[in-house]
Amino acid sequence: MTPTLPSASAVVSDPPHIVAVGFRRINKLLQELAPDFAARASVEVLDMGFEQAVSRIRAIQADRPIDVVVSAGSNGAYLRQHLETPVVLVKVGGFDLLQALARARQVSDRIGLLTYEGMAPDLSPFASLFDLGLVQLTYRTEEEAGARISQMRQAGVSVVVGPGLVADLADQAGLNGVFLYSIDAVREALEDAVEVARTSRIEQAKRERLSTILAQLSDGVIAVDRQERIQTINPTMAQWLGIEPAHWLGRVLSEVCPELGLQHVLRLAVPDLEHIERVKGKTLIVNRMPIVEQGVLTGAVLTCQDPISIQRVDRHIRTRIKPLSSASRYELGQFLGHSQVAQRVRDLGWRCARSEATVLLIGESGTGKELLAQGIHMASDRRDMPFVAVNCAAVSESLLESELFGYEDGAFTGARRGGKIGLFEAAHNGTIFLDEIGEMPAPLQTRLLRVLQEREVLRIGATEPTPVNVRVIAATHRDLQDHVAQGRFRLDLFYRLNILRMDVPSLRERVADLPEIARAIGRRVCARLGLPPVQADGWVDALVAGASHYAWPGNVRELENLIERVLAYAGGAAAEAKAGEALRLMAPELFAAAHVHPAVPVPVDLRSEAAQAERERIQQVLQACGGDRVEAARRLGISRTTLWRKLR
Repeated sequence: MTPTLPSASAVVSDPPHIVAVGFRRINKLLQELAPDFAARASVEVLDMGFEQAVSRIRAIQADRPIDVVVSAGSNGAYLRQHLETPVVLVKVGGFDLLQALARARQVSDRIGLLTYEGMAPDLSPFASLFDLGLVQLTYRTEEEAGARISQMRQAGVSVVVGPGLVADLADQAGLNGVFLYSIDAVREALEDAVEVARTSRIEQAKRERLSTILAQLSDGVIAVDRQERIQTINPTMAQWLGIEPAHWLGRVLSEVCPELGLQHVLRLAVPDLEHIERVKGKTLIVNRMPIVEQGVLTGAVLTCQDPISIQRVDRHIRTRIKPLSSASRYELGQFLGHSQVAQRVRDLGWRCARSEATVLLIGESGTGKELLAQGIHMASDRRDMPFVAVNCAAVSESLLESELFGYEDGAFTGARRGGKIGLFEAAHNGTIFLDEIGEMPAPLQTRLLRVLQEREVLRIGATEPTPVNVRVIAATHRDLQDHVAQGRFRLDLFYRLNILRMDVPSLRERVADLPEIARAIGRRVCARLGLPPVQADGWVDALVAGASHYAWPGNVRELENLIERVLAYAGGAAAEAKAGEALRLMAPELFAAAHVHPAVPVPVDLRSEAAQAERERIQQVLQACGGDRVEAARRLGISRTTLWRKLR
């Protein structure tokens, strides 16, 4: 919903509402002058005072806001003490005082001046200088005013100058009462009231506009004056503190919430930034700043940020570009099989998920290393964070460096404008899976070692490292210890990686799981090809039976490719009598001598035999395709990059 901000036109759309309060003589002046202000303000005159006036003003304000109240003397002072609305007093000017004394002098030389306390200056030096018989007294209440009139009468005073209350009391006491206020003084008070109302409305519009803006902020905000009295609290801060803003406004911040106090900033007038505070059970990042207006310190402002929100935004920024990343699709339960070997692999996966240490998966191609990596990620506390996978053998050294670590703008010719985050940054707070880690070039091994040690990444062309919180899972089909002995892999990096080691068994090491895995793959392939699941059962059973002595050099990946080939070529359900013969035509490699192994025991040199068989198979397919590597990769069910690596 779009917030509505108050406009300047809204400030002046309705004329100011002014209530003028006074009885007796000043009421007549107010009634006389009110029509003169009709074009600029709505002036409502009340003929009452004190408690009655307060009750009436509050009743009016319940129906329509009052901008300013105008009153005089003790009545005005009372209203100021009991109303929140601004009260403008009718002031006694020097000219008004001289005029009133002059009128009193025409009646008698024995003059009394009785005003509300603090209303008129001390005239005793003036009276002595001009030989005036002036008795000057003050009062605070109506009863006290009556007592002062009696006191003046006993002192021989015959004429009393004062506000309407005093003039009326003097008349009642048999003295001459002279009204102190002039019509010009009342007019000036009404003019002041109009200006106060106008200024107040402008300031109110500014406050409403600021409050509307602050209400949209996700940061918490508190503003205080120089005495640290709270002036503003936005809804976000009130929600974090669990309070109603109105209950804290006007109170001293350090008293209601010492953790967020601003006394230090108000005393030194210097910012205090990025402190971590624990407030009401919530961790906040707190910034304290002085407010300086026209060179004068007028207050301070405190802003708070929620670290969880910052982390969420940081993750969004880091992961907005993930060209080689992938979402996690697998869980540990999808590593199928009920053999003791399969159950041990799943158990080790759960144990690895509970740790934050680096995992090293070692096993032949196609055994499910990435499935296990994703499963460990999904079983860990990082499951809601990114999972980023990269094949270290699939790209060249220079490209792999920029993909892993990112680069700054202008770091090299052809660099993307604005730079690019690397995959380590994209995996921040999540997991990065480094497949084929044994193929990583030596220079990048050094950089990877630093990331594992320091938990920070230095982009290409950058001078400042970027901290990263990432869990590393690496995988290889190589013998890394042999690579270390040959000088092809760093020993210190091997130790960094070889913390939680998992040896992933080949398919021939768990042939008991073959039927379960094959049937699951068959159902998945049927769904992909739009075939009824029952159509797969006969062919899958025939394939499993025909492969009882097959070495499975490509492991589960090869099994899936063969099942898809058989189901795609078969075109219907398997006839038991002809299934074996058809299978020999569709999957001749299952029956090739080079790929057959005895059921038990498995020979020690089976790995070398499987590798030799794989090489022969690739050469056969390449010859059949006339050297077309794209078509050969498609028939073999592997990527062009993998084919290129195997040929190399």
